[in-house]
Amino acid sequence: MALLLLALVVVGVVASSLLLRWNEVRYGNGRRKHGDACLPPGTMGWPLFGETTEFLKQGPSFMKQRRLRYGRLFRTHILGCPTVVCMDPELNRRMLLQGEAGGRVPGYPQSMLDILGRNNIAAVHGPLHRVMRGAMLGLVRPAALRQSLLPKMDAFMRHHLAGWAGTVVDVQAKTKEMALLSALRQIAGITAGPLSDALQTELYTLVLGTISLPINLPGTSYYQGFQARTKLVSMLEQMIAERRSSGEAHDDMLDALLRSGDDGTREKISDEQIIDLLIALIYSGYETMSTTSMMAVKYLSEHPRALQELRREHLDIRKGKLPEEAIGYDDFKSMSFTRAVIFETLRLATVVNGLLRKTTQDVEMNGYVIPKGWRIYVYTREINYDPFMYPDPMTFNPWRWLEKNMESHPHFMLFGGGSRMCPGKEVGTAEIATFLHRFVTQYRWEEEGKNTILKFPRVEAPNGLHIRVQDY
Repeated sequence: MALLLLALVVVGVVASSLLLRWNEVRYGNGRRKHGDACLPPGTMGWPLFGETTEFLKQGPSFMKQRRLRYGRLFRTHILGCPTVVCMDPELNRRMLLQGEAGGRVPGYPQSMLDILGRNNIAAVHGPLHRVMRGAMLGLVRPAALRQSLLPKMDAFMRHHLAGWAGTVVDVQAKTKEMALLSALRQIAGITAGPLSDALQTELYTLVLGTISLPINLPGTSYYQGFQARTKLVSMLEQMIAERRSSGEAHDDMLDALLRSGDDGTREKISDEQIIDLLIALIYSGYETMSTTSMMAVKYLSEHPRALQELRREHLDIRKGKLPEEAIGYDDFKSMSFTRAVIFETLRLATVVNGLLRKTTQDVEMNGYVIPKGWRIYVYTREINYDPFMYPDPMTFNPWRWLEKNMESHPHFMLFGGGSRMCPGKEVGTAEIATFLHRFVTQYRWEEEGKNTILKFPRVEAPNGLHIRVQDY
């Protein structure tokens, strides 16, 4: 029996070694088939799965270990794709600024492409990207923010934050609900109720499926995420049909998209493109806004001086206003310290770890050749903790954003870069600023119990982030 077990162990070890070796050979073993051009150093892991499990479990440690071993440019296989990870700030900056001209187009994992839709703005390129980006920019332009979006945000935040005093609140749950309901109200005038509850349930499932291996088997995150997409698409198709049949005008994003192109100023987009654009709007706003709002509350809890300065800025804005009176666009533009708090939260929490590109041809990088069809992971997380760019980088210090114009720094990548700069940057910032405005002028709070924060693959509090809230 002992010999049989030993034999099985030996066979298992040999088989594992052969599989790992075969996967290295399959991807060229670091060599291209022609000439002497080489792939960057690294390992490819197991067939099909690659190193996805280690990547998702270890997160930043996975990246740091390989950077120490292979340098700032290395190859791996994650989320179903052969991938080169770039941790060089200057290379990353050049890639983002070059856009599609350098043989690189958006290259998000297959799971994200399938679940968010082939027309989602983060994935399309060329003429279609210009059309979709133009449609989105039309929704979030400064005039729309001033005239329509900001008043809606303020009214929503007043209602959403009402009644928190004297209770223990899970900020994570509340900011997720807030981000989704606010987005639904702006996009299609949807308020809290059965429809928003149904959309919320499917969105939560969809989000989990976007970062997974594209294995379409019952029980997998990918399968569940794709099923959630199918249900969301059905709901949105019904909403579009009802809008068209009613003939009524609505002051929201869906109405603007349905009318887009009617005046001849831009190309008309199809219903399929509208649906993918709406899903991308809900998904991106939900993830970024809810997480940044939650982490801002946590950091402010831990840094009373920053909270005092933020509250002073907002109490000054409220002087001369009635309690229910909305903040205006000029009020928002005057929130310099609030903007600094938001950017510092994005940086320190690293809500966005990086961007993915796909090569459309063999691409040369620092003497290496990245084959056509590979992904390049523009890993920006490390830039957020670069002590040369951000002195004492692990400290929450919003004042650093006031001392010099960090937004103009060539390696400022919190919102992407080049033609792929996030089109909703100002609207997202305004929404978080409006939440903070109402929250800090209305309440004081302290954390309740022990709250754990995980920062990879997404920032979350697995057991919630609980605070005890009192009137200010």
